[in-house]
Amino acid sequence: MLIFPAIDLMAGEAVRLYQGDYAQKTVYQHDPLVVARDFKASGATHIHLVDLEGAKSGETPNFETVVRLKMETGLFCEIGGGIRNMDTVEKYIGHGLDRVILGTAAVTDRDFLQSAVSKYGDKIAVGIDIKDGFVAIKGWTEKSTYSAFAFCEQMQEIGVSTLICTDISKDGAMVGTNRELYRELSQRFSLQITASGGISSMEDVQALRKLDLYGAIIGKAYYTGAISLEKAIEVAR
Repeated sequence: MLIFPAIDLMAGEAVRLYQGDYAQKTVYQHDPLVVARDFKASGATHIHLVDLEGAKSGETPNFETVVRLKMETGLFCEIGGGIRNMDTVEKYIGHGLDRVILGTAAVTDRDFLQSAVSKYGDKIAVGIDIKDGFVAIKGWTEKSTYSAFAFCEQMQEIGVSTLICTDISKDGAMVGTNRELYRELSQRFSLQITASGGISSMEDVQALRKLDLYGAIIGKAYYTGAISLEKAIEVAR
C-alpha cells in the first residue's frame, strides 16, 4: 500500500480544513515546498495535492505552486480541486503532474469524464467524497443524488482505474478512519482504492494495509505529529 502524504493548498500555503469547512482553516506552512521536501526526506514517493480554492471555484489559483512542488521534488504528484474541463487536465499533465483527480466533474459532467479517461487512462483518478452515504460535490458544499456504492459501480464501468474515497465525517477529526467503508469498497470493486479521511494512528495504517488497498492519504496526523510518516511508509509496505 502506498502512503500519500497530503498538502492542501490555499493562497499558496499548506493548510488544513476541519471536515471540509473553509471557515475552519489552519495554516501549517507558508511555503509548501518545505513540507514536500520533508515528505521526501521521510521516504515518501508520492504526494497528494489539493487546490482548495480551485475545488470551490473551478479555477486553478494554486497552479504555479503545484507545478513547483512537482518540479522541485521529482515525486509522483496527483492533484485535485476544481478540475472540470479538458483544458485544465491537459494543463496539469502537460506540466508534468502524474495524475489528475476529478471530483465534482465526475458527477456532473459524465461526457468529460469519459473523454479524459479515454485520452489519459490511469492518469485520471476520481475522488469520491462521501457524506451520509452520498457523493458530495463542489468542495463538499453540496450533496449529490448518487449513493456512494452506485457511483463507484458506474466509475468501474466507465474504466476509471483509481478511486480516492474520503469519508468527510472523519476528515481532519483525528478520530480514526472508516475501516468498514474501505473493507466494503475493496471487496465490492476491482479498482485501485485510496483511503482518505481520519487516518490518525499507526493502527489505522496497519488496518488499511491488511485490506490490501492501493493507497492511504495522511494529512492532519502528519502535521500534528500523531503519525511518523517514515514509520507509516514502512508499515504500509
